[in-house]
Amino acid sequence: MAAPQSMPLDTIRLFVVSKLGWIRSQQRKLQLQERETPREFLNKESHYLWGKRYLLEISRADAAPAVSLSPKKLYLQVRPDADQCRCEEVLDAWYRQQVRDAVPARLDKWQPLLGVKANHVFVQRMKTKWGSCTPETGYIRLNTDLAKTPPSAWNTSWCMSWCICVEPTHNQRFIALMDLYLPRPVFRWRPGAVRAPQRPGSRNPLSLGQNAIARPPQRACPCAQNGRPT
Repeated sequence: MAAPQSMPLDTIRLFVVSKLGWIRSQQRKLQLQERETPREFLNKESHYLWGKRYLLEISRADAAPAVSLSPKKLYLQVRPDADQCRCEEVLDAWYRQQVRDAVPARLDKWQPLLGVKANHVFVQRMKTKWGSCTPETGYIRLNTDLAKTPPSAWNTSWCMSWCICVEPTHNQRFIALMDLYLPRPVFRWRPGAVRAPQRPGSRNPLSLGQNAIARPPQRACPCAQNGRPT
């Protein structure tokens, strides 16, 4: 948690104690979340691309590593001496490229929609986030594993990253942006979130009175633990 440096420690303790019920509730939710079991890179093991399940089929050859798809299978070609770690590296690089390839179309959509510009989009392994944005630099970071998720999860992460570029804090303005640009069946920030009125013919139809948008200037395996930017 964050607190002002001048705040007495006893006050902070009392605040945390008052929130213990909520904290424990959130901890239980996290513990009950479904997690993908570690992949062993065995034939007929399940792997996913954009939410669709494929069965892995590994072949070995004295040739450059390669990944390809059929309607039901994901084919991974590696060299004869490749171990599990190397298989993971090859497939991880392929997933990273899938996300990179999907980025341009989304840039074309979101940059004019929100009136912001990404200076650089990184795709890397992330342990706790699907994506992040640094508004000061215009850098957006996306998790390589987004390539495994359904399009709705990708859209949510992408939309949040862009909205943070416009509004860095999760305040009512940020909530209204998320409500406006992500369809309600896919995303609901919280019950009773501010819903922005839509003005016909407006390219950016968000109006919150004095808080209306001020657009910024356009601007696993041990060997695969650290994120690597594009």
